[in-house]
Amino acid sequence: MPALRAAKSCRRELHMPENSELLRVLNDEIVACRKCPRLVEYREHVALEKRLAYRDWTYWGKPVPGFGDPRAQLLIVGLAPGAHGSNRTGRMFTGDRSGVFLYQALYDAGFANQPSALNCDDGLRLKNVYIAAAARCAPPDNKPLPSELLNCRGYLEREIDILRPKAVLALGKIGWDVFLGILKHRGAIPARVGYRFAHGAEVDFPEAGLRLFGVYHPSQQNTQTGLLTPAMYAKVLRRVRRFLELEPRLNTGLPEGTECTEKRKNTLTQRRGGH
Repeated sequence: MPALRAAKSCRRELHMPENSELLRVLNDEIVACRKCPRLVEYREHVALEKRLAYRDWTYWGKPVPGFGDPRAQLLIVGLAPGAHGSNRTGRMFTGDRSGVFLYQALYDAGFANQPSALNCDDGLRLKNVYIAAAARCAPPDNKPLPSELLNCRGYLEREIDILRPKAVLALGKIGWDVFLGILKHRGAIPARVGYRFAHGAEVDFPEAGLRLFGVYHPSQQNTQTGLLTPAMYAKVLRRVRRFLELEPRLNTGLPEGTECTEKRKNTLTQRRGGH
């Protein structure tokens, strides 16, 4: 990772066009990925079989790259593309009910220029937000295997290195755990134990210069049962926006080594927000 190590020493102001080009190269790699045979078979089968309502569509049927503002201070980490959502449209959280909920919430919070996401040509623009996922291919039953999450982790790591976000919003426990796994792999925390996921949870990682927020995933199972409401997302996104506006940008990037110093262990602080 010599190029990324060199980028780590640059000042955070060097966002664009450097970030745009680095993300473009990364996204090309993501789209071409065939590391997980089970996911390749499933995503391509779904793209051929289609859902009756979308029989006139040409499905994307490939890994879904990240999407958003290349200067984003907020990185959102979802779970995986929906079989007939992102796997159809080719853009994160676009074309399914989860996206309807998420983009409305982002719009209401001032992070998007419109509340809807229909396809890649609908004019949607994100402001200060970049959306990624723990897995980039649609998995059977929406459940990626641990080995598949591990295969995808490198892509998320590189997005973090490029963006150097000030805040990370994990949509659900899997996104939360995958991000913590990256911190552990980088030596920023000794273990994931002690950082419990909850809706509204917040954790500061001073050595990495960022704060992790957690919310329930906007799945139909959560939104249609009342476990998750628009007001619950609005409350967390207000806290995220306030944090981004009030706190200085200090993120110089996650450590690249695998050793966790005692200083890092001792300076990590954990905060809890409203649940």
